[in-house]
Amino acid sequence: MTFKEQVYDVVRGIPEGTFMTYKEVAIKVGRPRAMRAVGMVLSQNYHPDVPCHRVIRSDGKMGGYNRGGVTKKLEILTREGAL
Repeated sequence: MTFKEQVYDVVRGIPEGTFMTYKEVAIKVGRPRAMRAVGMVLSQNYHPDVPCHRVIRSDGKMGGYNRGGVTKKLEILTREGAL
């Protein structure tokens, strides 16, 4: 399985109403220092079954979101009850 597929697999497993950090995703795929690579993979994700809006930065900031920006990401996470 490629790194990209591993990231997608982990992110698909994040339940609605929760979130993980890019670092936590990197650790789950066995590459604990690959936070930026996780971010790059997710920045190019347009698969509706990969809820990349559920991944945030370790400092609590949202990070980017390629389907409407940070405002949209906050809106979705709030609607799902994660924030």
